[in-house]
Amino acid sequence: MRTKIVAGNWKMNLDVRASQTLAQEISMFVEKMETPHTRVIIAPTYTNLYPVYHHTKLDHRIEVAAQNMHQAKNGAFTGEISAEMLLSIGIKTVILGHSERRQYFNETDEALAAKMLTILNNNMEAIFCFGEVLEDRKSGNHFKVVESQLKNGLFHLSANDWKSIVLAYEPVWAIGTGETASPEQAQEMHAFIRTVISAQYGAEVADSVSILYGGSVKASNAAEIFSQPDVDGGLIGGAALVAEDFAKIIQGTL
Repeated sequence: MRTKIVAGNWKMNLDVRASQTLAQEISMFVEKMETPHTRVIIAPTYTNLYPVYHHTKLDHRIEVAAQNMHQAKNGAFTGEISAEMLLSIGIKTVILGHSERRQYFNETDEALAAKMLTILNNNMEAIFCFGEVLEDRKSGNHFKVVESQLKNGLFHLSANDWKSIVLAYEPVWAIGTGETASPEQAQEMHAFIRTVISAQYGAEVADSVSILYGGSVKASNAAEIFSQPDVDGGLIGGAALVAEDFAKIIQGTL
């Protein structure tokens, strides 16, 4: 059975004190929940990674992830963070290829392919993001775009490497816009993603990888979206900044 996952991407929000407080509030909610098999991941900004990790490390239900990582081991890359730096503070999971990184920082499929090799070489895990913009959806090009992003970013890896990958499908047109793909649209794309993976790596790999939905998931729609057979949880943005809302979304994996 695939692992259910709810990951909160805090983006560029909250100072260190507010981050610790939110992590503690989420931890208190999760402790009371009957969702023992759902992984709960939170991704604070870089400056708050260690304080939040240190604050939650005794709570085995809450994992802490980074929002990005550079592919090089070290060097003259001002403002970047390496795998070794993340591992040194206990961080083993990294969000890669988020639509905002692709859009605002020109992150390419080629760069992400290199980052994936660094992730694997360091025995880390990636939450690999991809998805189409509104123009692609309207033109009917969305399946082709998603297939291309998957192949360019991940298909240089071996079947065994997929044990270290979580996928996050982001319909970019449904992020921060108030728009949300219908549960049926989410299921259609997630099923397509498994078909693409199966054609390259076989049904066993395709059926075992967790695929998260990342498009304006809220407490009010989480259960319906997560009930789709190929949707294994969510990558949550704004709603992850409110502990009670995030907790209700986690509850939606039941």
